[in-house]
Amino acid sequence: METQLDPMKDDLPLMANTSYMLVKHYVLDLDVDFKSKVIEGSIVLFFETGSQYMKTSSAGKERCQSQFDVTCKMGVSERCHIPVINVSTCSSKTECNDFAVSGKEEEATSDENSNHSNNEQASGISSSKDCCDIENHGNKDFLLVLDCCDLSVLKVEEVDVAAVSGIEKFTRSAKLTGVSKKLENLRNRIVHELVTLPADRWKEQLYYFKHCSQAPGCGELLFSTGTWSLEIRKLGIQTPADFPHAIRIWYKTKPEGRSVTWTTDQSGRPCVYTVGSPINNRALFPCQEPPIALSTWQASVRTAAGFVVLMSGENSAEPVQLREGILSWYYYVSMPMPASTFTIAVGCWQEVKQQSFKQAAAIETNSESSLPSSQTDFRWREEICGHVEYPCRFQNPAARLQAVIPYRVFAPWCLMETCEEYLLPLIPQCLSAAYATLGTHPFSRLDVLIVPSNFSSLGMASPHIIFLSQSVLPGGSHLCGTRLCHEIAHAWFGLAIGARDWTEEWISEGFATFLEDIFWARAQQLSHDEIKGQQELKALLRWRRLRDEVQNSEEELQVLRPKKESTGELSESGASVVKYGLKAEKIFMQVHYLKGYFLLRYLARTIGEVPYLTSLRKFVIKFHGQLILSQDFLSMLLKDIPKQKGSELTVESIFQNWLDTSGIPKPLLDERETWKECRLVQHVSGEVTKWIQTNRRIRKSSKKKMKQDEVVFQQLLPDQLVLLLEFLLEEKTLCPGILQCLERTYQLREQDAEVSH
Repeated sequence: METQLDPMKDDLPLMANTSYMLVKHYVLDLDVDFKSKVIEGSIVLFFETGSQYMKTSSAGKERCQSQFDVTCKMGVSERCHIPVINVSTCSSKTECNDFAVSGKEEEATSDENSNHSNNEQASGISSSKDCCDIENHGNKDFLLVLDCCDLSVLKVEEVDVAAVSGIEKFTRSAKLTGVSKKLENLRNRIVHELVTLPADRWKEQLYYFKHCSQAPGCGELLFSTGTWSLEIRKLGIQTPADFPHAIRIWYKTKPEGRSVTWTTDQSGRPCVYTVGSPINNRALFPCQEPPIALSTWQASVRTAAGFVVLMSGENSAEPVQLREGILSWYYYVSMPMPASTFTIAVGCWQEVKQQSFKQAAAIETNSESSLPSSQTDFRWREEICGHVEYPCRFQNPAARLQAVIPYRVFAPWCLMETCEEYLLPLIPQCLSAAYATLGTHPFSRLDVLIVPSNFSSLGMASPHIIFLSQSVLPGGSHLCGTRLCHEIAHAWFGLAIGARDWTEEWISEGFATFLEDIFWARAQQLSHDEIKGQQELKALLRWRRLRDEVQNSEEELQVLRPKKESTGELSESGASVVKYGLKAEKIFMQVHYLKGYFLLRYLARTIGEVPYLTSLRKFVIKFHGQLILSQDFLSMLLKDIPKQKGSELTVESIFQNWLDTSGIPKPLLDERETWKECRLVQHVSGEVTKWIQTNRRIRKSSKKKMKQDEVVFQQLLPDQLVLLLEFLLEEKTLCPGILQCLERTYQLREQDAEVSH
């Protein structure tokens, strides 16, 4: 039964009918115009026929129309475009009458397309209701649905891949024996051969993807744009197998589009970048948003000279001058990932460079500590990867030994010196610590960009690129290092291993929060006692945040698996919803970070940290390049637990106590007293007592000035200072003199963003 989608609610609809057609590769060809604040160009999508159609095609073609019904329930489409139709292609006179457009109407449609006014209706089909009426009157044309929002779609056309020079090699395959010689079938077979090339021919595959994307069009397709979708069909084509498997969409973004933000950097220069919007990338390009639509991509982006284009890509792109004042940047990826992970940033970024001998020394220093996990990798190297075929680093002997992958840092001009002093030295340390913990880096390189001040988070990780807020730079290395470790952890959990259902955010954020402590401790090369003390202190701070959030948020938003037993389920067409994906309060909540972290911490304490981290490495080896549900991780982990240690642990009990309920989990309530025994916490408690006593003394004798030598306050670590300030804020009254003394004692204005907050 189809999911009833209602965009007026707080759930984010994923409209793409991935069960019938699944995108395998995108080729973007775009121009960035800062004057009009528009990204314009084309995207070519290469498809394979989806699994649901393959299963049901023998039973009849009617079921392929179910997605048509769903899109009709989404409300009125904004407009629909009908290309000029050759009468000879119509199968009946009635069809020709339904879709023919007069000369005047063609002009009106063309004018509207150039104006991109979604408020005015074009001639022909003007709403989803009309589309449904046509379908109900006997037209069984297959409808391709893509996720799309805030875009002006200009034209959709089939791509004549058969016209590409040298493409005939894909038509000689034995698989084509007995296939109809119809040109449409030939084109689809070429696309099939291309998207299924073996991994060792990935360079050849990218070459032909690019040239196919530049092939001429061979007929416009009908399309309509709705609130959340782009719907495409071809007259007379009734099945996904016969629908064009290579289509080109010409479009423009809108300045108000929610996937990117147009702003200025800290030096006052214009820039644009993807902001990690709740609607993901559907306002940047038409795509299939469901996580199951794992795809590769390549992109050529043109912009004015002086701008630098950074993107999710395996290559460190170098600009090519097309003509005076215009540069082109080219990126690609060969590892299939959800379209939501695609990231772009265009601005006057400056590369922050470090003296080469310093960088080499940092790498050499940290590589020694990572040798044990390299040996761990060798124990698993014979395992066959479980993902779809691609050139995988886990199967590359050189990649398995690479403790520090190549990296670059970019920032606005005014922040270059700060980045060189604080950020650059941390990157090799954190990368090496991550490698020592989890083994092979899933991605071959890393760019780190300090994004504009309007960025609403401390960081965001995407394939091959990390965005960091300027807020992580002041106040020493602590906040910068921990946040960098958090985002690096997403390379494994969130990117290389993704959630099959986006409502299970804890799989990404909980793991990254847990691992940031492990990585950062190793990067600092702390002793065992220092590591334990810092982690207990951090746990107490996080428990206090979780407690406050639980007390001040809706219960339904506190559940880590809100769909419970329905988690991971899709409608027949592949459409689904991200529960509470558009709820405004959810953007600011940390429950998935915190409860996820505490669950993983609880499991590590139950099992023991060493065997637990060994299980994590084993899990990474087995599931990298794949999408998972909570039970995939928990089932594998529990199999590795000795019976005497995990006698009470089952997947069901973890669901019940941690993932499927609101509030603070009961096992966590039982643990909170243990943090008072932490030496770093006791140190803070002692300092708090001094400050409270001093505050009371000043209040009693307000006319007397407090002498600086009366009380000696100890210096504190950043996390200790946060805890101290939280304790002091619980006091009813603090004298102005105490506030001034706090400022002088701890130099609060020079501390990091968490202390300042």
